[in-house]
Amino acid sequence: MKQSKIELLAPAGNREAFVGAINAGADAIYLSGKSFGARKYANNFTKEEIVDLIRYAHLRNVRVYVTVNTLIFEDELDDLFDYCDYLVLNNVDALIVQDLGVIDAFCKRYPDTEIHASTQMNTYNELQLRFLSDLGVKRVILARETPLNDIEEMLKKIDIDVEVFVHGALCVSYSGNCLFSSLRGGRSGNRGECAQPCRLKYSLFKGDILVESESYLLSTKDLMTIHELDKIISSGVKSLKIEGRMRKPEYVIATVRAYREALDNVLSGTPFDLQ
Repeated sequence: MKQSKIELLAPAGNREAFVGAINAGADAIYLSGKSFGARKYANNFTKEEIVDLIRYAHLRNVRVYVTVNTLIFEDELDDLFDYCDYLVLNNVDALIVQDLGVIDAFCKRYPDTEIHASTQMNTYNELQLRFLSDLGVKRVILARETPLNDIEEMLKKIDIDVEVFVHGALCVSYSGNCLFSSLRGGRSGNRGECAQPCRLKYSLFKGDILVESESYLLSTKDLMTIHELDKIISSGVKSLKIEGRMRKPEYVIATVRAYREALDNVLSGTPFDLQ
């Protein structure tokens, strides 16, 4: 293996999931406040709650990343900076950001806090990775469709932390480029309001002929890479990310526990059997 320390990153949409993920073996937790997060309708945290969770996690040597991963409008900048100034002052470990202008501003404003480029930036090649590295980005969460061989080649040339999703729901579109919810219902995924129309039933027609009636034609199967962890780690990836901030705590805990065991076995060279 190229790396001896690989981070297992878990989601938290409420305190039960947060505590459960830590107890199940997560190295870091990502979550959102009430504003500027891509899961606006999750049970997100107040900024005071986030500070309490940061303290709780740090006592257990677990890191906390806060998502600031919506596109930001001009009239929101003052509120954004006030919010993130508060988080940085209270020792948040990283801010996960989609908006390129905000990334540039944050890298200059918070030189001692890690800035992570969200998967919604759709980063999948060397030029993008190098550009973000030159801005001061510490970690890039790659587009979910990036092939492992491409990741390996990029990381041979650029010294930057890379994070990939290893488990959970997949968007039907390329990472960060879906406008379906916005076009169909006026709720933009890039503003945290995705209505998930891809999860609904549709009928398929060829001309006037009905081919398929009331089926989940656009809904993707969940990602599961637990049997591919050795290949993912060998590519040079630093962090393994589990999706699920809108999932029940039981799902988060069970998934983290399974990947913790699998990851530890892979790193130690011990075979494991997933039942």
